[in-house]
Amino acid sequence: MKRNLILASLAAVLVFSAFTGSKHTPAPDGTAAVAVAAKAKSYAVVVEKSELKWNAKKITGEHYGTINLREGQILVSGSKPTGGSFVIDMPSLVCTDNGRVGAHLKNDDFFGVDKHPTAAFKITSLKPIAKAAAGTPNYTVVGDLTIKGITQPVTFPALITVKDGVATAKGDVTVDRTKYDIRYRSSSFFENLGDKAIYDEFTVSLNVVAQQAAAL
Repeated sequence: MKRNLILASLAAVLVFSAFTGSKHTPAPDGTAAVAVAAKAKSYAVVVEKSELKWNAKKITGEHYGTINLREGQILVSGSKPTGGSFVIDMPSLVCTDNGRVGAHLKNDDFFGVDKHPTAAFKITSLKPIAKAAAGTPNYTVVGDLTIKGITQPVTFPALITVKDGVATAKGDVTVDRTKYDIRYRSSSFFENLGDKAIYDEFTVSLNVVAQQAAAL
């Protein structure tokens, strides 16, 4: 009789515990809680607020222009960026100082926009820059840049901030066009170009704004 009473009491305690505590009880190994905490949130790029400016130099001068993002995202865990991916709209390529140059950049001598309407960039790692002063680059960005179907690694410093549901990224990326089979008037591949030579590297200055979707 006494043994039955003890077993009944134990069963009652277990049932009571199941109904009062199971809702908030973490997984035995803690994996569920860790997974929820570590899951990054996606901040969608606001295309109309983002801007990419490019600058390319040649022996006799330089040209400037813009190009648009088609879409993208910055991944954020807590208040820290953890990754991101972006699609660049190649037909939007414009040379702001010379329309003829802009048209030439779209043909097969350069970016072959008809065959390759998009380029892409995917972040593979983000390393905080120690003791970065306010307003200066605070992350070293490493990623894969794809142009004309060719993917190459690039690294550059950037100022990345996350505040009030908005993530911003600003930086200057130096790109060697010859790594993407763009060899037109490159002294690395052609001799005796003289003042017709165009430098291999060009720079893209980015100012990207991304916003977290409102909770439903």
